[in-house]
Amino acid sequence: MRLSAKFTIKLVKASNRFNINSQAKYVGTGHADLNRLMNIQRDSYASYIGHYPLLAYFAIAENESIGRECYNFMQKILLPCGLPPERGGYTLAWYISYV
Repeated sequence: MRLSAKFTIKLVKASNRFNINSQAKYVGTGHADLNRLMNIQRDSYASYIGHYPLLAYFAIAENESIGRECYNFMQKILLPCGLPPERGGYTLAWYISYV
């Protein structure tokens, strides 16, 4: 038995609406540009920031202040692989203002 095109479109829209709501409510529920390992990495950095003794351990190990280490972890959460290479006319200032 084949489903009509109209019913299939409605089913897809309902599925997308559910995914958008769950992504707004729960951070780690998937994203088109992130894979499973990126979610694990971001969750780990958030855990390091949230647990002060672990953050202090990393700060001592890297000979940095705790605030600097916290800042570095937050930067790794936002841009895990660094800035993307410049393409066609976009500059670093444009990218930073866009993000």
